[in-house]
Amino acid sequence: MFGRRKKSGAAEDAAGEAEQVVDEVGTDGAADAPRRVNLPPAPRPDGPWDISEVTTPEDGRVDLGGVFVPGVEGMELRVEVAGDAIVAATVVLRDSAVQLQAFAAPKNEGIWGEVRDEIATGIVQQGGVIDEVEGPLGWELRAQVPVQLPDGNRGVQLVRFVGVDGPRWFLRGVISGQGAVQPEAAGLLEQIVRDTVVVRGDGPMAPRDPIVLKLPNDAQMVPDGVQQEEQANSRFSGGMGQLQRGPEVSEIR
Repeated sequence: MFGRRKKSGAAEDAAGEAEQVVDEVGTDGAADAPRRVNLPPAPRPDGPWDISEVTTPEDGRVDLGGVFVPGVEGMELRVEVAGDAIVAATVVLRDSAVQLQAFAAPKNEGIWGEVRDEIATGIVQQGGVIDEVEGPLGWELRAQVPVQLPDGNRGVQLVRFVGVDGPRWFLRGVISGQGAVQPEAAGLLEQIVRDTVVVRGDGPMAPRDPIVLKLPNDAQMVPDGVQQEEQANSRFSGGMGQLQRGPEVSEIR
């Protein structure tokens, strides 16, 4: 089941503050912190993969053009829209979610260290708390992001920002819901990130330009917030039943 969601609404705006800092915070936002730029991408022995490294990327994965996302029993796959372009995919699995977004990157330089600094600086400026740790996918940020709750009170959203540098691309994952707080709930989401295949393409792209995605030909579009009975003939429905989603973080451009 696919959901197509425009980036609007008060709840999404509040949750999206954590992602907004990637575009808004400049390189001088953390002047006292050591800069981690011009470093080559780290090895990726367990993925995620470049399209050149996989013989049959479509096996067990959903073809979204710029990325091949692993299919998991019981998952819901949502796409994120910026203007007229699809720029991210969110896998919702029970009460957890991981948002995947691929970007262009320099040929011989990784950008995750620099992006990590910018995200951390922006969240701290908003009154949040950041913990930078070396997790199962490498260095990541575990954030407590201030958000406005539906009742108008202020709350905290727990989010994990993970990232992997590849050849001329960067893949970012934002893990939310129970997967952000319970390791036993995060394992499958982490494996989804590892099994993702990125298709950068050969055309010129500026660093940090999003790699645009597309919908599969047999995708079933469901408006955001509308529940639909499981479709027996859809390979994306996966027997989800009633799904209680965890909080999502969406990029605001």
